Amino acid sequence: MPLSPSELILNSDGSIYHLNLLPEDIAQTIITVGDPERVDQVSRHFDTIETRKGKREFHAHTGHLKGKRLTVISTGIGTDNIDIVLNELDALVNINFDTRTVKEQHSSLDIVRIGTSGALQPDIPIDSFLLSELAMGFDGLMHFYAHKEIDQPEIAKAFVKQTGWNAKKAYPYVVQCDPELMSKLSSNHIRFGLTITNTGFYGPQSRSLRLPLPETDLPLKITAFRHENHCITNLEMETSGIYLLAKLLGHRAVSMNCILANRNTGTFSENPEIAVDNLIRYVLERLTQ
Repeated sequence: MPLSPSELILNSDGSIYHLNLLPEDIAQTIITVGDPERVDQVSRHFDTIETRKGKREFHAHTGHLKGKRLTVISTGIGTDNIDIVLNELDALVNINFDTRTVKEQHSSLDIVRIGTSGALQPDIPIDSFLLSELAMGFDGLMHFYAHKEIDQPEIAKAFVKQTGWNAKKAYPYVVQCDPELMSKLSSNHIRFGLTITNTGFYGPQSRSLRLPLPETDLPLKITAFRHENHCITNLEMETSGIYLLAKLLGHRAVSMNCILANRNTGTFSENPEIAVDNLIRYVLERLTQ
């Protein structure tokens, strides 16, 4: 049955509603960045750029590097934006916009997040690179979709028990990255970790400027969490949503984090732009090998 205009929303030129992209505008390998200005920071390394489009916070460049076609797209901050970006990227490759029907043959995208993050363990250096082998979402996005055992409930259950998680908050979920992409992006320059994705930057990440926090000891509980060989390494705002929707929609995803802050030691990068650019260069090199 065709999807109705209220469900699959297209612009007057036939492009997908929020991203303003046509199916031919994207490559099979997608790099996501939070900041729209970081799209230029990535695409300036391309040999050629064939497409530049943008709408709201969603800017996209598609081009070639060493013969490989790549798309870099900004998502904005948060899993609410990730919900839009991942669903619309999937629609671009798996829905026929003319008939408004799902294609019989499924197409899978490779999705690599290049983002910044704050470390929670004292031994994780500033400006280092961390690959999120697992992501734990505090955002609740999973609970809005039908899902089977895509997550790792034993880790979430142990976390809830150890931290005394408030039942009024969304129940955490844990999703693993794609192992093939992880292997492709791995080297002795990369750490691996369990990444928390949170719903905000201030209160949800236990930052207090003028508003008091109900749980002042939550950062200590999170840092102290242990389950088998897992501890929580870092904190950011998109990865769990990317991993969740990629798995549900049949795509491959991995999140690469540039550690700009260490919340345990209270330190911050002295050269954040250089550190992020180093991660961009690293990811592009691995993707085009």
